[in-house]
Amino acid sequence: MAKGKIIQFRRGRHTIHERHFIIEIEGVKSKQDAEKFIGKEVEWKSPAGKIIKGKISNTHGNKGLVRGIFEKGLPGQAVTTEVNIKG
Repeated sequence: MAKGKIIQFRRGRHTIHERHFIIEIEGVKSKQDAEKFIGKEVEWKSPAGKIIKGKISNTHGNKGLVRGIFEKGLPGQAVTTEVNIKG
């Protein structure tokens, strides 16, 4: 199991995708390393103990970031918190 950190919502200039998040995985510094995580399951645990699951869909940029799509939107407080990557 790997650990990651939610960096930000996936967003454009005028839109925010509520279910899409940019995730930084510990120890991953390149796009080639990040491609190994595509298709893996992601879990975010709320302070109340509720678990929201998602999936890594693709890489984001060239610095090893990935895009996670969650089954339902995470709250704004999830930004800068940790996620677990299974698989």
